[in-house]
Amino acid sequence: MPVDEVPAADVAAARPGEVRSFSALVRRAADAAGAAPALVAGDVRLSWAELDARVDRAAAGYRARGLDPGERVAVQLRNGVDWVVAVMGALRAGLVVVPVNTAFTDPETEHLLGDSGARLLVVGTPREELAGVPVSVGPPASDDPAPADPEDPDALALLAYTSGTTGRPRGAMLTHAALLANQQQLLGLDPAPVRTGDRVLLVLPLFHVYGLNAGWGLVAETAACAVLVEEFDPAATLRLMAEEEVTAVPGAPPMYAAWLAVADAAGSDAALRRGFAAVRTASCGAAPMPGALFEAMRTRAAVTVWEGYGLTEAGPVLTSTLATGRAKPECIGGPLPGVELVLRDTAGGPTAGPDPGSRVRQDVFGDPFAEEDGESDADEAGEICARGPNLFSGFWPDGADGPDAAGWLPTGDIAYRDADGDLRLVDRRRDLVLVSGFNVYPGEVERVLDEHPDVAESAVIGVPDPRTGEAVHAVVVRTPDGEVTEEQLREHAARSLARFKVPVGVHFVAELPHSLAGKVSRARLRELGLERAAAAAAAAEETDG
Repeated sequence: MPVDEVPAADVAAARPGEVRSFSALVRRAADAAGAAPALVAGDVRLSWAELDARVDRAAAGYRARGLDPGERVAVQLRNGVDWVVAVMGALRAGLVVVPVNTAFTDPETEHLLGDSGARLLVVGTPREELAGVPVSVGPPASDDPAPADPEDPDALALLAYTSGTTGRPRGAMLTHAALLANQQQLLGLDPAPVRTGDRVLLVLPLFHVYGLNAGWGLVAETAACAVLVEEFDPAATLRLMAEEEVTAVPGAPPMYAAWLAVADAAGSDAALRRGFAAVRTASCGAAPMPGALFEAMRTRAAVTVWEGYGLTEAGPVLTSTLATGRAKPECIGGPLPGVELVLRDTAGGPTAGPDPGSRVRQDVFGDPFAEEDGESDADEAGEICARGPNLFSGFWPDGADGPDAAGWLPTGDIAYRDADGDLRLVDRRRDLVLVSGFNVYPGEVERVLDEHPDVAESAVIGVPDPRTGEAVHAVVVRTPDGEVTEEQLREHAARSLARFKVPVGVHFVAELPHSLAGKVSRARLRELGLERAAAAAAAAEETDG
């Protein structure tokens, strides 16, 4: 039977029960329905049986290179067949995968290699060894007998390095059990974001845990088909989605904005509509989705985007609007099945660590979902704390800063519950600006600034201030024809914000730095703000002198 003609119902019925390791998902799909499609990547199309055979050869190849179970292998590859084979082969060999951002420079990669103790670096193009670590161009391969999939679900599967917004990246230790648990939590949603028979667009970078587990992981678990995109070209991707009849799209806000921009440039939504014509579920994560973008996708692409929230340390998803069934702009919904969430009061400003003894507001999620009086606490924000089997085991190598003794992990994210009981994300706790003892959430200020017609994008940071402790500074990108001045923008903000929330300084730039996941890098902006503040202070001292 041709690869694309295996009925989804037959695949689902043939799949046996629980697996104990991530790599075993490929074996199970191959045993259940080997002729079903697994991957589409350019001109390459592989069935699950063909993919399983390649994973076997890669697993044997790692063993032939002398790598033993538990040792680390770094994989720095673009989305594609080689990425899937390299990662799944390493996991089948019992190795721990260290995904590496393809945009990393050698010094950044050297840090991951040295910190993780990686024994091998898998890359896409020939290069010399790095930091004394041997290099494999593409996944190694051998015709030796392949090892069996690991049987210990508590064994380490990934060292997923965080973005390093507060310092050097740290490796989050994720076990096979944690990754598999998050897959089951996602599949417990109704409707599930991926189902057997789906054709799932994987343009999210697979080196990020969002693309790796909520994307590829769900494809492997359901024996669906991954449509892999190596490099995101919005116009070409829309054509591919139409040709392959893509039915599920896990995405990030910049992707949806880029697709709308293609339609704007063409002066027509026709290509946009064709691309999303077969899409059953479109989801969004990695960064907050602006309300205008949500509404534009609904009206122009005729698709509802379901927003979620998570973090690397959670493997990664914690909440989704699919959990509540209410797709609302700028809302992250409720916890996935099997995830417990509470909001804890925060105090002490952006540098204060989580206080395990702080009052836990048991009026948010889990069994104590609603307050006794039934009223909303929409004006009260708290730090999201999570508990569940999908959480990481702490940071490499000693498990530091993992869940506490009761299993709770403070996320560092601030949220509140709206009138419907759904979570709305406010900001990162570490990004809070403490002005004279008052909390200022950057996201709140940014939303007001972005309402000005001359503002394309903004970001707010805190800088030291001798009088108030910290002061609010804004970094703003004007629209192409925008001419708004600093004074005008401060006046605009003052009409909607308390005085202590209004930026004391506005810096105009050509563009803001973003991560590949679409998040603004406030750490880099903070450096800019600190430099400017220091220069201003020095100038003031000279004047006073």
